[in-house]
Amino acid sequence: MLDNLKILYHQGKQFIPNVKTAKVPGIFRGRPIISTQKVNETELANLCPMHAISSNPVAIDLGKCTFCGECALQYPEKIKFTTDYKISTNERERLIVKEGDDFAIEVNPAAVRKEIRQIFGKSLKLRQVSAGGDNSCEWELNAANNVQFDMSRFGIEFVASPRHADGIAITGPITQNMAKALEIAYNATPDPKVIVLVGTDAISGGIFAGSPALDRSFLENHKVDLYIPGNPTHPLTIINGLLDLTRKKR
Repeated sequence: MLDNLKILYHQGKQFIPNVKTAKVPGIFRGRPIISTQKVNETELANLCPMHAISSNPVAIDLGKCTFCGECALQYPEKIKFTTDYKISTNERERLIVKEGDDFAIEVNPAAVRKEIRQIFGKSLKLRQVSAGGDNSCEWELNAANNVQFDMSRFGIEFVASPRHADGIAITGPITQNMAKALEIAYNATPDPKVIVLVGTDAISGGIFAGSPALDRSFLENHKVDLYIPGNPTHPLTIINGLLDLTRKKR
């Protein structure tokens, strides 16, 4: 007991009491803000090797963005990344931030299936499937359940078998080698179930988009319930996205 009190005295609280209001360091790149200041839009769009930036109007697709920040470094008067980590949504088009936009990216509760809130509102078990991932988003999913972020306090946890899960969380661009395994894991999950895409690679293919080594037909055949952008995704983005999907009221 005395040892535990000494640790608490010297190190303080290690967990985050409120995951909705927690602050992240200023170097974190979250939701961008694009000003209406005129720049050479073609040069700006060509700067991004991910093709995440489009022109007329200038917009950034967070489903493609790797948050490298090069656009903000080259055009600081045009693009600024905030520390807003609440950037998950259930509608793909909401991940596209246009110039002049300065509002939160949110889950649209009206578009959430009724059974998700009714059945998974207090407990959600997910099977994570790394479909060719690079282990970065996988690490952050693991971190979401560590003692600091403690996602399990909300009844949200990962399980070893899809038969014990309420849905699957997919990371990676979905390679040909993992396409069948992903489909098997999905089919083994009992209904009703959710599909969550975690990270840029899962949402758009990332730097591997267009590669013949990918097979993303799974996403054409099944509805995605939540997009969690990031490269890798921050644990607070993961937790807030899952809470909004399962508990946000209409």
